[in-house]
Amino acid sequence: MEESELQRAIEAILFAAGEPVELSRLAFALETDEAEVAAATDSLADQLSFDRRGVRILRLGSAYQMVSSGEMADFVTRALETRKPPKLSASQLETLTIIAYYQPSTKAMVEQMRGVDSAYSISALLNKKLIEEAGRLNVPGRPIQYRTTADFLRTFGLSSLEDLPQIDKVNMDEPIALPEELLQ
Repeated sequence: MEESELQRAIEAILFAAGEPVELSRLAFALETDEAEVAAATDSLADQLSFDRRGVRILRLGSAYQMVSSGEMADFVTRALETRKPPKLSASQLETLTIIAYYQPSTKAMVEQMRGVDSAYSISALLNKKLIEEAGRLNVPGRPIQYRTTADFLRTFGLSSLEDLPQIDKVNMDEPIALPEELLQ
């Protein structure tokens, strides 16, 4: 299959799917290898972005999804009469940041880093589908672990967690040294 035909088929599949489609699934459906599909999809995504079209193709890990362009958000919202998603509070942003950088994270770990109860923030992030349960930690009490979702990546325009800005991580095994001014 030549590249233009492959791109048209990918565009149709991603449009119809309305959700992320794994690269392996695209390759199977198009009866070609994953490298060829990835190259064609990336080329199509670049072309849509360069032409400033109303749709974009996002890479989410090993999957692709067609989405509307951020530049067109106001028009799409008005046309579909949808409400904008509620903004995240400062406590929810703090909680989400900790989970994103230290995942999988437990509620206790989030609370230790924030210094306050985080049950409400975790519950709100679960409801907004920005985080999900990622199993249980194998320690007494078996606390639930949380990780970010594909919705998190999509919401923040990230292809993968490697796209997160670099930070200096806190070593949770060492006590936090407080400045002398605070100890007086």
